[in-house]
Amino acid sequence: MPLSPPPEDRSLRVGLAGYGVAGRQFHLPALDGSGLRVVAVATASPERVAQAASDLPDATVVSDLDALLDVGGLDLVVLATPTGFHAAQAERVIDAGIALVVDKPLARSATEAQQVVDLAAHRGVPLTVFQNRRFDPELAALVAVRDQGLVGEIKRAEYRWDRWRPVPKQRWRETQTADEGAGILLDLGTHLLDQAVILHGEVESVYAELFTHTVVAEDDFFLACRHTSGVVSHVMASSVNGAPGPRARVMGSTGAFVLGRQFDEVGAFTEFESEGNAVGWIVRGDEREPGPVVGPCDQSDFYRAVAAALVSDDPQAAMPVDPRDTVHVLAVIDAARTSHQARRVVGVLTPGEAP
Repeated sequence: MPLSPPPEDRSLRVGLAGYGVAGRQFHLPALDGSGLRVVAVATASPERVAQAASDLPDATVVSDLDALLDVGGLDLVVLATPTGFHAAQAERVIDAGIALVVDKPLARSATEAQQVVDLAAHRGVPLTVFQNRRFDPELAALVAVRDQGLVGEIKRAEYRWDRWRPVPKQRWRETQTADEGAGILLDLGTHLLDQAVILHGEVESVYAELFTHTVVAEDDFFLACRHTSGVVSHVMASSVNGAPGPRARVMGSTGAFVLGRQFDEVGAFTEFESEGNAVGWIVRGDEREPGPVVGPCDQSDFYRAVAAALVSDDPQAAMPVDPRDTVHVLAVIDAARTSHQARRVVGVLTPGEAP
C-alpha cells in the first residue's frame, strides 16, 4: 500500500538509528542542514546516549531499533549502523512501513542488497541509500569535465582515496571481517565505484588486488574496471599509504584532469586542488589551466531531495539515489573478491538485471 504523505503543516520527523561516526558526524549535519527534524535516536552506548541527549535535547533516545520503531509518527528512519546489520534492520523498517535511508553500503553483498530492494518494492516502502559523496564538488567537476569535453575523449581514469593510518583505530570497521561488513573495500570502495559508474557507465568486468596489512578485513585495494562506455577506470584506496596520490586523474585525447595532490619530480607535494572557484586542473604536459567552475555543493542536498520525494506523487522514483545503483556497485565488489582469489579478470553479474 502506498504511504500517505505527512501533513504539509509540519516538518518531517526522523528516527536516527546509530550515533557513531556515521550518525553523528555525517547524517546529523546533513539532516539538520536540510530542515528535517530528528525526533528519536537509537544507540546502546552510554557515551553516545549522553552525546545524543546533549546534541538533541528534544529528541527521544532509545536503546535499539525496535524501540525506535515504537516511537510514534516517524516519517523516515535513517540506518547509520554497522554494515553487517543493514540488511536485517532495513527489512524490519520496511515491515514497519516507514520510509528508509540506509547508510552506504546497503548490504554486505549484491544478493543481500537485492533482497532488500525487492522487499521495499513489494511493500511499497520508499528506500534510498546515503551516497553522500554524490553531492561533493569533486563529482560535479568530474561530470563537467566529461560533459564539456574538457580533456577530449576520455580513455582512462584513476580514482583513489589514500590515508596514512599505520596504527588502525579500534572500531568495527577495523576489528571485524569482510564477511561481517568491515574493510576499506566496502567503506571507501563503495564511494569510489559509485563515482566511476556515474561517470563511465556500469562495470562489465573487474580485476582486483586486495590486501590486509594491519586489520582483519581489507585496508588496501586496487581494481581495474572496464565500463560499458569502453573507459577503463583504476579504482584504489589505502589506509597505509604515506604518500597520497591524486584523488582523481582523468586522461583524455586532448589532456588530463587532475584533482588532489601528487609528488613533483623532486618528491615534494604539489597541490592540484583548485584556483578561485574552479575545481582541479586541466593539464597538458608542462601547461595547466584551472578546471571547471561548479556551483555550490552541499551534502544536505541529499536530504532535501529525500524530503521532496516523500511528499511527491512517486516517492521511490524521486529519491536522490536509486538503490539499484548500489546493488550494481556491490556486484562489482563481489566480482572483485572472486577476481582476487582466482587471480584473473571476472565478469560482473548484477542481481535483478538480464544476463
